[in-house]
Amino acid sequence: MSNMRALPDGHTQLGEIVAAHGVDGTLKVYPTTDFLDRLVKRRELWVGKRTQPSRVAHAQIHGNVVLLRIDGVTNREQAETLRGELLSVPTDSLPRLPDGEYYWYQLVGLEVRECDTGRVLGTLSQVVRSGGHHDLFEVERPSLKPLLIPALKHVVRAVDVEGGVMEVILPEGLEDIT
Repeated sequence: MSNMRALPDGHTQLGEIVAAHGVDGTLKVYPTTDFLDRLVKRRELWVGKRTQPSRVAHAQIHGNVVLLRIDGVTNREQAETLRGELLSVPTDSLPRLPDGEYYWYQLVGLEVRECDTGRVLGTLSQVVRSGGHHDLFEVERPSLKPLLIPALKHVVRAVDVEGGVMEVILPEGLEDIT
């Protein structure tokens, strides 16, 4: 959907408000996290670049979206004004992940290289939640269209966040269809 925009400093995106749901101020949120339960269990979320959190009055998973009510948003018109806003939390409040797992914000900006040749493919610009079985990494390439790489273990062979590099083995023909 969207990339990392309009977040307070030191925050990580958890979702994007995509629509109002009903007439009582409920927000339809497209999650940008694999951990929907963590989004639903939050008692406070930051909306857009606001410097103060909003209290979560209610949240529930509804198919592939989250329905969310926050204090102060009590009707559809108020909810509609928030369409497109990003939801975030302070990055330092996120749980530590097991080795080999990464938050999206840690991957954005990595240089993407082919394993076997060392050829630089470009820079990972965003993670796209495909709605399918795996996410996609969008790689910006100089003077070429972005490359969409499946986020699969047999494709992504190594991630070095500290070194700023992701190594991949491209499926045959992937560059041709992009």
